[in-house]
Amino acid sequence: MARIVLTDASPLIGLSLVDGLPWLAALFGEVWMPEEVRNEVLSGSGFPGEQAIREAMATGWLRVWSQPVGDLPLPDLDEGEAACIRVAMGHAGESLVLMDERAGRASALEMGLQVAGTAAVIGMAKTRGLVASARDVFSALHQSDFRISAEVIRMVLTRVGE
Repeated sequence: MARIVLTDASPLIGLSLVDGLPWLAALFGEVWMPEEVRNEVLSGSGFPGEQAIREAMATGWLRVWSQPVGDLPLPDLDEGEAACIRVAMGHAGESLVLMDERAGRASALEMGLQVAGTAAVIGMAKTRGLVASARDVFSALHQSDFRISAEVIRMVLTRVGE
């Protein structure tokens, strides 16, 4: 298991919409987000999951990575994605990056990093017995404006036996 788990904004937002943030704590213990990600998810815009993210931070398992993140050039990525990758590169071989965006995932994988997305976390939660039905979670997530491709959902559901 990775010793350092870093998350971009999208998994935090998606999981917060289905009351799934506690799954991150159960699966990984401690989860880190760079300051750039914190600024994105706690922008004060009032999206539905913002309070859940604040509560996760208050409990202490969701933490802000405030150490320098390096200066590896990643011009095609947003600030949060780039910061996650930079931190992970400083801990290559012992980190897992939670990220959904295609370009960010491709860059991270190209650099040899371990990557998982929101769908994979839902699958892990099902495998560990944290949720009764991954299909129900995907259905609830689909009711929001958060989207995961049907192909990815099918792959996860097959993997977890649903």
